[in-house]
Parts: sequence; C-alpha cells; structure tokens
Amino acid sequence: MIGIYFSGTGNSKYCIEKFLQLYDNTAIAFSMEDNELLNQIDKHKDIIFSYPVQYSNIPKILKDFLSNHKAMWKDKRVFVIATMGLFSGDGSGILARELKKYGAIIIGGLHIKMPDSIGDEKVLKRSLEDNKKLIVEAEWKIKKAVEKFKNDNPPQEGIGILYHLAGLFGQRLYFMNETKQYSNKLKINTEKCIGCNKCVDLCPMKNIELKNKIAVSGNQCTLCYRCVNNCPRQAITLLGKRVIEQSNIDKYL
Repeated sequence: MIGIYFSGTGNSKYCIEKFLQLYDNTAIAFSMEDNELLNQIDKHKDIIFSYPVQYSNIPKILKDFLSNHKAMWKDKRVFVIATMGLFSGDGSGILARELKKYGAIIIGGLHIKMPDSIGDEKVLKRSLEDNKKLIVEAEWKIKKAVEKFKNDNPPQEGIGILYHLAGLFGQRLYFMNETKQYSNKLKINTEKCIGCNKCVDLCPMKNIELKNKIAVSGNQCTLCYRCVNNCPRQAITLLGKRVIEQSNIDKYL
C-alpha cells in the first residue's frame, strides 16, 4: 500500500500520514509532485488518495494528473480521503468517479473537515481554538475509519448518488468554472514583495517567477493557496483583497 496526496497548506498530507500511521506504519505517503511517485504507483495495487476539495470539485492540477497517467489506475484499489474547510458533498466521490473512469476499483471514501486554507476571505476564518478542535476531531475520525478499514468495512462517505447530488447542487453547479480552468486571478503586491523566491519554490504549477527581483504571477494558478499562506510579507492574494490569516497546518497542531 502507498499513499498519494496533493496538499496546499498541509491538511491533506497530515490526514493521509495519520491514516497510514494507524493502518500500516510501513506504508509511505508520496506527494503528487514527487518524481518517484509514478514508479511507486506501478509497484502497488492498494492506494490511499488524499486531496483538498475546491468548490465540491477536484483541483485542476489533480484532475490533469489523473488524466495524464490514466493507464496507471487500471485495477488499482483506491480509498479516497477528501479534506475540506466547509462543505464537500461528494468530495471523495467525485475523485472516485474520475479514477473509476480509468479502471480503478473504489473501496470507499472519507470526508474530513480541516482548517480552511483560504487565507484572504474573512468569512471563512475560525478562531485558533476552533481550528485546533478541528484537528482533534479529524484525528478521532481517522482513527475510527482505520478501525472500520481493518474490519473490511471501509467508510463510504461521498460514495453514492445522494452524496453526488449534494455535491452537485451544494456548490459544483454554481462554481464549475472556478476549477474547470487554471486561474489568472493571483495578485502580487509589488510594493510588499521582497523577492525572497519562496512563492516561486512552493508553486506546484511553476506559475510564479521573479522578474527584476519581484514575484510575477502567470495564468496557471490551481488555487492551492501555498503562496498566499507562506509569503513572509503577506504580499499575495487570490480571492480576497488582503490576507486575513495565514493558515498552515503547523500552527494548529
């Protein structure tokens, strides 16, 4: 068994590592960006997949990854963990259906509420205490899921028609265009930017570069919020106009 994750602020990475630690501490979780990943997928039949839901949908970067390597998923047994800040509906189900198109065998799904990664929207922010409670609740839910998994009864959250309808009518229909293409909405305040290169190194899409020692964004943002949440000068925004809170997982542990 291996784990695969795509993670912006660390939520999905944290959840899959906790799951594997409890289920099989010899199993390793690989980032989707790891150069070794394709070789590992080829070697393993059982996969735990963890990713953050965006508008009840799959991040564009992840959807492209699945499609670009579609032949690799045939006959893989996959359990999906979907992390979310608010509502996902069928977060695990939508990734499961995508994998199933390529021949994967879906054995279950799990939804885990985590601190929201959208650092520039005040309405989505919780208190530090509430976010720490979310982590405790997430660990408890992962533990219960592992117990069911070990008893050959993996959770089926997000799997099935009712979950599908909840995701479709909850957010996906209204925000389909937000994840259908990569975004050109990333904004960098040139007066705040110090050219430290941190955002350039973190961006999974290589969408940011330095020009004349100032960070400049392209039009291939996948909404992961790594740059927004890690910029030392809070010079980057995406949906909002200013950074309200930088929301990396480490501050809630």
